[in-house]
Amino acid sequence: MSSASPAVHAIIGGRRFGRDQVLAWEAERLPRAASKIGIPVPSGELAQQRANFADSKLALGADEIRRRLRRDLRLGDIVANTTARISRGGRATSVCELQVTGGSAAGLVQWFEDTSRDDYTRSMTAAHPEHFLIQALPDGRQEVIETTGGSPLPTRFLVDYTDLSTLTTPSDPASDADAAGVAISGKGLHIGGVRHEFRDVPGGFHARLCVEFPRTTLPRILSEHRRHLAIEFSNWVEFAFGAGR
Repeated sequence: MSSASPAVHAIIGGRRFGRDQVLAWEAERLPRAASKIGIPVPSGELAQQRANFADSKLALGADEIRRRLRRDLRLGDIVANTTARISRGGRATSVCELQVTGGSAAGLVQWFEDTSRDDYTRSMTAAHPEHFLIQALPDGRQEVIETTGGSPLPTRFLVDYTDLSTLTTPSDPASDADAAGVAISGKGLHIGGVRHEFRDVPGGFHARLCVEFPRTTLPRILSEHRRHLAIEFSNWVEFAFGAGR
């Protein structure tokens, strides 16, 4: 893809945030993630910290990451399943939008969904400090271990991008590309999902990033997860269209 770096702005709650602000949010989360997984905070500028921290997480391997986080993941699974059950299929959403100069809607989704890329697991993991593990499984689903929003606990879940059965957010017929699927807990419950939609505009594209949580999820988590979306997708846009990792 092009070596030119795209310009990315996030829109949260009607407010527009520049790239510097989103990078500041990322820098704030990195020490917390390092403490949680038991890895020293890397030195250097944020881009170098991001790369080194991703390499350290990958060096641990999936089994060791699960082992280090096992207590929190047990608690997180209990919370996720309980919240999903008492919500009875009801959903609450966390939404962030991006305005991107450069690239294209289809180009980003094609890159995002290409699990055959040699750097797939690294690029997925590197996009946010609290992505402890994101990898494609042999059955086509995506395994995710991350801390969502303002939650104190990381959770493990699977995303099935072939299943839209329990999503409640309607699709936008004006979108040019999308990435959507249900999120499934370790107990097999549908605990939410994603409906990320992208629309080409002159000079670039617009993204509406939507995560569905169980209806009874705390408002603070919904609010804080908008920053999570801004961080990870701003980085993914830069990864996909030529900026460094």
